[in-house]
Amino acid sequence: MSQAATNFYKVDRRAIDFTLWEHLRVQQLFELPAFSHLGRDECSQVIDAAERFALEVLGPLNGVADRSGCTLRDGQVVTPPGFKDAWERIHELGILSFAASQEDGGFGGPHVIAVQVAELLSGGNTSWNMYPDLTRGNFEVIAKFGLPEQKARFLPHMISGRFSGTMCLSEPHAGSDVGSARTSAKQIEGNLYSITGTKCWISAGDHDMAENVIHLVLARIEGAPAGTKGLSLFIVPKFWVEEDGSLSGSNDVVTASIEHKLGIRASATAVLNFGESGKCRGFLVGGQPHMGIRQMFLLMNSARIGVGVQGVSVASTAYLNALGYARQRQQGSSAKHFKDPSAPRVPIIEHADVRRMLIDMKAKVEGMRTLALKLCLHQDLAHAHAHDQGKAQFHASQVDLLTPILKSYCSDQAFRVAETAIQTYGGAGYVQDNPVEQYLRDAKIFSIYEGTNHIQAADLVARKLMQNGGAGFGAYVKEISDFTDAHGKDHGLAAEVRALAAASTALQAAAGQLMDFFTNGNVDQVMLVANSFLEMMAEVTIAHLLLDAAVVADARRGDEDLTADDFAFYGGKITAAKHYANYVLPGVHAKLAAMQSADRSVLDLPDAGFSTAH
Repeated sequence: MSQAATNFYKVDRRAIDFTLWEHLRVQQLFELPAFSHLGRDECSQVIDAAERFALEVLGPLNGVADRSGCTLRDGQVVTPPGFKDAWERIHELGILSFAASQEDGGFGGPHVIAVQVAELLSGGNTSWNMYPDLTRGNFEVIAKFGLPEQKARFLPHMISGRFSGTMCLSEPHAGSDVGSARTSAKQIEGNLYSITGTKCWISAGDHDMAENVIHLVLARIEGAPAGTKGLSLFIVPKFWVEEDGSLSGSNDVVTASIEHKLGIRASATAVLNFGESGKCRGFLVGGQPHMGIRQMFLLMNSARIGVGVQGVSVASTAYLNALGYARQRQQGSSAKHFKDPSAPRVPIIEHADVRRMLIDMKAKVEGMRTLALKLCLHQDLAHAHAHDQGKAQFHASQVDLLTPILKSYCSDQAFRVAETAIQTYGGAGYVQDNPVEQYLRDAKIFSIYEGTNHIQAADLVARKLMQNGGAGFGAYVKEISDFTDAHGKDHGLAAEVRALAAASTALQAAAGQLMDFFTNGNVDQVMLVANSFLEMMAEVTIAHLLLDAAVVADARRGDEDLTADDFAFYGGKITAAKHYANYVLPGVHAKLAAMQSADRSVLDLPDAGFSTAH
């Protein structure tokens, strides 16, 4: 049976609930005034609705949409069959506005629940979920920085699904070099400007699901300084929006083309021309010129967290599909009877190497999900403790520190988990009859967009590590040391906890090495090893989260009323932590040794040394 006619999306709800309620104890939020209007039951109902929608609506569309992709007809992007209906149904459910403030028309729910909803929706259909995900980020920017009249003109219609949203940064001559943007803005009157320019790589840049697309466009007002400091942010609708929300014709925003891509083929990635006929208008966000980068960073950081969650979502369903296949596919006899040609064939899950691949995927998926949820729990706690500067600053510092790690590690590992899932299937994973080849293709973009993973690593080592005098990193290290001090002795996981302590010490030594490079003026050397440092920090972080979860699971195994399935579930948590600590975490020490070698031969190599071929 073709994948296009089948729903392959899989969810491990037991694992999700463990992380939310048993490990991270998200219910602590409901004891705080900011979230006291909600409880676990309401949040579970939202997750239930998202799970059903992902399984029943989005999952069956995923393979079909991958085959058909989007098309551009007479300047209008047409999405695959079923997408528009899914858009209307999700807005009828109302779950997309769960974390929006009540003042802006939402439910004022925690981000940690909203991000779990996002994982489910993205896992069901990554391409489709790009459209509401970007709309949510656009909404957040207007809600935070927009003038009251701007909020009134756009936000209610974004909540309802009438309008969608995008972010428009990149230009044909400048991808990640945002400061080189040439799109221009000329004041017409007040906060109304004429916009002219071209933007590319615009995800969800055009489609036929909503009545209108609202673009957030970075542009330079005439006479503004060069570089990022001279950029301003504008609300530019595809169709002009009157004060009462009605539409009054084209706003001179033209979809010039859409990209033909390796993956996420049903997400329209557009080239947009603004003001070809000199009639494109936009509103200056908040009436504040030259604040575009500051304002857009809210959306960019949100998008980077979103990309990390995309990584979790695709990795999770890839792993669960591989696990299901390994349980039912029979091939070969048990290694215990390898000399007996008449021995019965066994499911491949009984083979040692398949078990190794499965536990590696399981550990990474569950560690990545915990990282995403913990980061968003920090977001919620920073908001809930806004009146307490010390607590708010601590939680905000952890969000800043962990965001580049979430984006990079989860995006890299999504591709690698999908690759391992294909290997688990063998040849059956390489064909379109099974979903894992699509997961691999869809996942590749995650390490590239919203700031490539090297940009994330550079941000981590050059900005986040020493932000506020290194207070955030210091608090991060202390949390790990408190854990290892508490569990490094007389415990079934003591050896693995001590391995975490040693890896944390190596990470701190690596941070010191980076400072030495900076002190000696070797900034290029810092950039050479930035990715390695981020990987080190990610592996220490994931190991800590997995071991912390394993301690909780180990305690639960002592409960008298456990079923056999519960006992096995908690045992799986312990095994995943042990595997990661013993097979992945040792790589931290190898990376430190490479960093401390201070080898810069590749930096000094003449270009011709790479090859003389032309």
